[in-house]
Amino acid sequence: MLKAERSNGVIVCSFELANKLNSSNSDALKKKAGDHFEVPGTRLIIDLGNISFIDSSGFGALLSLLRRAKNGSGILRICNVTPGVMKVFRLLQLDKIFEIYNTREECLESFS
Repeated sequence: MLKAERSNGVIVCSFELANKLNSSNSDALKKKAGDHFEVPGTRLIIDLGNISFIDSSGFGALLSLLRRAKNGSGILRICNVTPGVMKVFRLLQLDKIFEIYNTREECLESFS
């Protein structure tokens, strides 16, 4: 489900076999991505390029990760949000809370 890779000291998490972030996989996201924030100063990107649907559990998981990042002096950024999912981010005004980038490359460059 969640694939993590490193690029220039930044961890990039992406979804391989899932196109939804909902109650069936949000706990796994919180656990797998959240474990990276055990190391203070972790820089992590969640690539939502394959995700076409997020429910309240998915948004809850993302907010939980953001809290963990801030508590550990880390950084969480999001990239590749599909148009339909971005509408919901905007509706919930979460686009003002998360740093969201159009592409993975732009997001990685933002850490420079």
